[in-house]
Amino acid sequence: MSYILQRMTEDDASLTVDWMVRQYGFNRAEVEDWVQNLHFNWPLSAKALDENGDVIGLLNMSDYRIEEETPQILKDKPELIKSLNTRRYIAVFSFIVAEKYRGTRLNYDMLMSIMPELKANYDFIFIPVLHRLKTHQYWQRWGAKEFYHDAECVYYKLDI
Repeated sequence: MSYILQRMTEDDASLTVDWMVRQYGFNRAEVEDWVQNLHFNWPLSAKALDENGDVIGLLNMSDYRIEEETPQILKDKPELIKSLNTRRYIAVFSFIVAEKYRGTRLNYDMLMSIMPELKANYDFIFIPVLHRLKTHQYWQRWGAKEFYHDAECVYYKLDI
């Protein structure tokens, strides 16, 4: 299996929306709003293309703040959020790999393709994962630690 990794641009916004709607079943209008308003970091987002140029994976990074994802943390754990916000972090907004490529090195290669910039500019990666998704164990294997959860998500921190 060969593939090419590329950085994403704002021109990939509709691609991101399509993949999130198809893979996660989210409402299109809601995802379009997220993509427009949640501070995507396009230069640190990556996509994978197969040998035919078809997209087989997306890693979307975002500069949104933890309290934008879960405002409840401000009430429940104000000291924790204050402490976390003194550090530099970036969020994984979405990490989707085509089913055929799951269990391959593609996930790893996509994340490693941006790791030099992550190491140079951030202290940790903020990773919100919906309870219903299967990626909890994936991030835990990377060393991500849960720091908060609410009715919708578990919130992880992966130190860089």
